[in-house]
Formats: sequence, structure tokens, C-alpha cells
Amino acid sequence: MTVGEELHRLVAELYPICRSITGDGVRRTLEVIGRELELQVREVPTGTEVLDWTVPREWNVRDAWVAGPDGRRVIDFADSNLHLMGYSVPVRATMPLAELRQHLHTLPDHPDWVPWRTSYYAERWGFCASQRLVDRLPEGDYRVCVDTTLADGHLTYAEHVVPGRTDDEVLISCHVCHPSLANDNLSGIAVATRLAGMLARSRPRYTYRFLFAPGTIGSITWLARNEDRVGRIRHGLVLACLGDPGGLTYKRSRRGDAEIDQAVAHVLRRSGRPHRLVDFSPYGYDERQFCSPGFNLPVGCLSRTPYAQYPEYHTSADDLDLVRPEHLQDSLEVCWEVVQLLEANRRYRNLFPKGEPQLGRRGLYGSIGGRSDAEAHQMAMLWVLNLSDGDHTLLDVADRAELPFAVIADAARDLERAGLLSSPAAR
Repeated sequence: MTVGEELHRLVAELYPICRSITGDGVRRTLEVIGRELELQVREVPTGTEVLDWTVPREWNVRDAWVAGPDGRRVIDFADSNLHLMGYSVPVRATMPLAELRQHLHTLPDHPDWVPWRTSYYAERWGFCASQRLVDRLPEGDYRVCVDTTLADGHLTYAEHVVPGRTDDEVLISCHVCHPSLANDNLSGIAVATRLAGMLARSRPRYTYRFLFAPGTIGSITWLARNEDRVGRIRHGLVLACLGDPGGLTYKRSRRGDAEIDQAVAHVLRRSGRPHRLVDFSPYGYDERQFCSPGFNLPVGCLSRTPYAQYPEYHTSADDLDLVRPEHLQDSLEVCWEVVQLLEANRRYRNLFPKGEPQLGRRGLYGSIGGRSDAEAHQMAMLWVLNLSDGDHTLLDVADRAELPFAVIADAARDLERAGLLSSPAAR
């Protein structure tokens, strides 16, 4: 089984679970992730003030359905958790079709798809169905059952920490609040889970903090509870929509020139993969919370086709057929390349900055004579020597020299071994 197939299998296992911003669906999701990673699960009580928000009441579903005039169920939560509007309040009622229609949500442009709708902060109820089904409903009285609870409880999120050799942190975040939506939600969870496992085996320099939290209210809650530690975050990525066939898209942090922005751009440009780099906007996933002006963290967002830009977004068509193993694996590989670049990026200082040091007598020219990349390696050494002033990182050098980061890092290692560069400064 390929890595991509293993990622897809995790997506498939999580797919049937009914998730929302609170409730047992989030806990069940974290239990599945917890088989792969050691999680620190946090429960934050309803009513807790978090920045300008308040943790809402917890929502859980036992059953929900609509029965037609003949008594048969025409819409059933048991068939798909998308059929019930998220956070619907309890209802038991009988009503004519005209009244029922006021509580039905469809997609006329895609008559066979079921939309996903929510009402987190207003007490409503509703059902989602295909336009084709609604068009066939006969006149008559319909029985409605929404067997849900909306009561004081908790908001649940989890963290997994991969300890590094320093306390500086890289934040990797994904949202765990969507129901059966494979690309928007589950693809990011799968990639993050596998990435954490890979990092744990690599003895990283940075400490990596993986956050599995409900969208918006989850990241706001985490920020409110961790204001004293966000200063440790040096880089960050929000992961979402990583399994569809579109090219990769990276949304820069609010800063626009953070090292994570530069690193992802370098990896994507050098990879030859179809991709887009887009500027920050205060709409999207949880990068808008991490990049809010009071925090302004260096956090970008990596996706394939971004939120709301593929037809299947927030519909029943965002299913296990849309998400493909090869795309999940490709997304994971890009994430791995990015974190490996961050791990290797350093600032050096040239110990012989006056004039060009003699490389030949140190064996540096001879050591590359037979290499197929000898010319690139020689130019990389010259660029590293010239820009190693304590201000430029190796990534700065790679971008300025228009050379792959790996070539620059290799040259820096050779120069350091030859005593021409000082050890990297602590960052």
C-alpha cells in the first residue's frame, strides 16, 4: 500500500463521522487520530470567554428525518449527515409542504448534490437535500423530527507536540469541524497526522505543534489560552483541501515576507509542480485568526484548489472520489520538503570576508572536479561566501543566486567544514 493509499484510508475512516464545532463527533475524530499520534485533548466549558467570543453550547445529534404524507422518510440523517443543517435545534412537528420548504436547502445549479449548511450562532433548524428530490415531493403534510441536544458542555480540541532541539515552534493547524466533506477538512487532517509521524522520526531542530481544532472558534480558543506562548512560533501552516486534483495554492501570511512564505514559494517554484502563490486576505481558514493584527503570526495556508473555488466545495460531491491518493501523497511530499528546508535554513558568517578566500588550497575546487553539478556547486560556494554576513539566510542566498536550496545548503556545509564559515547563530 502506498503512502497516498494509507492517507486515503484514514480519510475514508473519518468520512462518516458527523462533526461540528462542538460535540461527540469531534471527540470521535480525535480518538481516530489518537491511534496514530499521542494527543493532548483539551475540553473548554461552554460560556468561557475567549478573546471577543464565547464558547457556545455543545451540539449533538441522535436522529433527524422528514417523513412524507405516506409515512415514508424522504430525508434521513442516517443516509448522510449533510442532510441535517448543522446546529439545528430540536423539533417535532407536522406541517404542510409549503411550510417545510422554508426549512429546506438545495443547490439548483447542481440538482443531484446535497449542500452543507450550518446555523452555529442563531437558533434555527433545517434540512439539506438535492433539488431533484425536493422537486418530486408531493403536496400534503410532512412530519419532522430533529432529535438533537443543544446544552452546556465543552468545545474540544487537541494538540500533538513533536519536541525539537530548540523551543522555537512551527505551528501546523487543521480544522476538525466539518461532517462528511473529504477534501475540505479530512485531507488536511490526514496529511497533518502523517507529517507529525514523519517528523517524530527525524529529531527536528524546531518543536512542531500540531493543532486539531474546530474552525474559527477553535483557533480563537487556542489563541486565547496560549497568548503567553505564541511568541515562540517562528513559522506556521494551515492545511486544508489537499486531496483534489488541482494544482497547489499557497496563501501567504499577513506579513507577506515571512520565512514560511519564502520557503513554500521556493519549494513550489523549484518543484516544477503547477502552483499559485496568492497574497493574504482576511477570509478563509484559521490563518485569518493567527494572522489577526494583535498576533500577526507568520502563518500561511497550503491547499490544492482553495476554499470555495471548486464546485464540490461544501456539498455531498466533496466525497471519497474527489480525494485521490496520489494528490494526498503529493501534498504530503510538499509539506515535508518545506519543513526540511526550514530545518536546514541558517544564517552564517564568513570568517574571511575581505576579498575572496582561496578555495583551491583548501581542497574545495578539487573536491568538486568530478561532480556533474560542479559548476552549480562552485557558484553556490561563491554566493554563500558573499552573502554570509549574519543577516542573510541560506534561503535568501538560494533565491538571490537562483539556485536550489539543497545546492546552497550543501555548499555551506563544505565551507563550514573548511573553516570558512562560523557555526550557525542560534535563531
